[in-house]
Amino acid sequence: MAFQGKKLINDPNDAVTEFVEGLVETYPGLQYLDGFPEVKVVIRADASGTTYDKVAVISGGGSGHEPAHAGYVGEGMLTAAICGDVFASPSVDSILAGIRAVTGPMGCLLIVKNYTGDRLNFGLAAEQARSEGYKIETVIVGDDCALPPPRGIAGRRGLAGTILVHKVAGAAAAAGLSLADVASEAQRASEKVGTMGVALSVCTLPGQVTSDRLGPGKMELGLGIHGEPGAAVADLQPVEVVVSHVLNQILSSETNYVPITRGNRVVLMINGLGATPVMELMIAAGKTVPKLQLEFGLAVERVYTGSFMTSLDMAGFSISIMKADQTLLQRLDAPTKAPHWPVGSAGNRPPAKIPVPLPPSRSTKSEESLSRPLQLSEQGCILEIATEAGVNAVIGMRDSLNDWDSKVGDGDCGSTMYRGATAILDDMKKYYPLNDAAETVNEIGSSVRRAMGGTSGVLYNIFCKAAYAKLKANSDSAVTAKQWAEALEAAVAAVSKYGGASAGCRTLLDALIPASAVLKERLTAGDDPSTAFVLSSEAALAGAESTKDMQAQAGRSSYVSAAILATVPDPGAMAAAAWYRAAALAVKAKYEKAS
Repeated sequence: MAFQGKKLINDPNDAVTEFVEGLVETYPGLQYLDGFPEVKVVIRADASGTTYDKVAVISGGGSGHEPAHAGYVGEGMLTAAICGDVFASPSVDSILAGIRAVTGPMGCLLIVKNYTGDRLNFGLAAEQARSEGYKIETVIVGDDCALPPPRGIAGRRGLAGTILVHKVAGAAAAAGLSLADVASEAQRASEKVGTMGVALSVCTLPGQVTSDRLGPGKMELGLGIHGEPGAAVADLQPVEVVVSHVLNQILSSETNYVPITRGNRVVLMINGLGATPVMELMIAAGKTVPKLQLEFGLAVERVYTGSFMTSLDMAGFSISIMKADQTLLQRLDAPTKAPHWPVGSAGNRPPAKIPVPLPPSRSTKSEESLSRPLQLSEQGCILEIATEAGVNAVIGMRDSLNDWDSKVGDGDCGSTMYRGATAILDDMKKYYPLNDAAETVNEIGSSVRRAMGGTSGVLYNIFCKAAYAKLKANSDSAVTAKQWAEALEAAVAAVSKYGGASAGCRTLLDALIPASAVLKERLTAGDDPSTAFVLSSEAALAGAESTKDMQAQAGRSSYVSAAILATVPDPGAMAAAAWYRAAALAVKAKYEKAS
C-alpha cells in the first residue's frame, strides 16, 4: 500500500538548506559557508584555514541521517561537515569548499562512509585539494556486519560506527597530533568497530510517496541507512531476541568482522534510526550490556545510547561494538563542543549569524567566459537537437526511474537525473558554445557536477571530462562520426576505471558499453553515421533491459537480493539508454528532414 508521507517542512527541495540554517541558529559554535543552495557546509565558527593550527577533520555525506554529520562539528570532533541532498553524496565543489575553509598547514583528514558516491566525490575532491597544495589523508569506514562477504566491489557499508571514528579522530587532532598520526588512529578505530541494524518500518523521503514493504508484524534485519532492503525479513520478536541475533552477527568468529574475543574491553553504541522512542532504545541498551558481559565475556567500558546516525523517520535501531584500549577510551572521553555528542557543552548565542564567504581556489587558472553563439553552425544545430532530446527523455522518465530505484536503491535516481537534465537545459540556453563540440561537452559536465550530486553526478562528470579530453585533442573545428565514437569509448573507459564497474555489474555501463561497441562496429562497416547512431542506441536499450538478469556488483543495489533485482531493470542503465536513444533518433530525424 503506497501513501504520501507527512512532513513538517516547506519545499522538499529546500529541506536540507533550511535544516542547516536552523542548526547554526541553535548552536553558537557552528557556522555555515555562503553559497546556498549548491554549497551546504557546516564549519566550526572559530576555525579558519588561514589560521587553524591543528589537523582539520572533515566528514559528511547525504542528509537525512541527522544529527550526522553536521551535529558533530565542534572543538574536539569534526572541523567541518559537508551536507549532500537527502541520501545523495555531496558535490565535489562543496567538499572542496569545506577543505579550503578550514584546512591549515597541518593538513586535513577526510572520514568517508563506504558508499560509492561518497568515495568518488570525496576522492575527487581530495585529489583536487592535493593539486592545490593541501595535505590530505582519507579514511574509509565500512562497519556493516549484516551481509556476508563477498559483496562485489562495493564492500561493507559505513554505518553508525562512523560516529565513534569521528570522535577518536577529532580528539587526536585536538591533542595536536600530526596528520599521519590522526589518520592512523582513525584507521585503527575504523577496523575495531562493527554495526548491524534492525527496523520496523521504511523511511519516507521528503515530498515522496513511500510504501510499507514490511507489512504488519514484520521486521527487517541488516538494512542500510538509506532505506535499502535488509539481509532478511522476519516476524517481529521481543527486543531481547533481536539483541541476541544482532550480537551474534557482529561478534561471529566465522565472518571475523571485528577483532573482538572473550576478555576484551569494548564500547557499545545503541543508535536510534529516527522514529524510535528513547524508552525502546534504553530497553535495548539494558538488554545488550548484560549479554555482552555474561554471554560473550566482554568488559563494557562505555555505553552511548541515543540517535546518532538516523534514517529520517525509520523505526528501529542499530548496535555498534568497538574494541577498546586505554588510548581509545581517552579519545572518547576527551572534551568536545560538538553539540550532539552526548557530553557536548553549550555557549552564549550571538545576536546574528553572518555567512562566512566562500574561500577562493588556490588554482591560478582563469577560466574563459563562455557564451551561446549568435549563429549556430550545422554541427551546433545537431548538437543542440541531440542534447535537448536526450535531457527531455530523462525529464519524462523521472517518476519511472524513482519507482524502479525505490525497489533496488534509495528511490531518488529519477529526481537526481531530473536535476541534472533541467540544469543542462537551462545552461544550454545561456552559455553553451554549441559550435565548439568539445567545450560544449565540457560545459555539460560542469552543469551535471553543479546540479546532480551523488554517484550519478560524479560519474557523468567523469564521463564528460573524458569525452572532452578526447575531443579537445582533435585540431579540426568539425568533429567526425569516428571521433565522436572514440570520445564515447574514452568516456565509457573512464567511468569504468574510476567507478570500478564493468559490463555485467548492473550499472549505466551495461547500456553504454554495448552502445559504444556497436557504434564503432557500424561506422567501421561503412554505415551512414546517423544510422549507426540509431543502431547503437538499440544496443543501449537492450543492454539496459538485460540488467534484470544481472546480480548487482556496484552501488546500493549490490546489497539487494537477486529476487528483488529480477523484478526491475537498473534505473541508471535505463536512464543512460533513454537519453542516448532519444539523441540518436533526433539526429536521424534531422538528417532525414534535410535530405
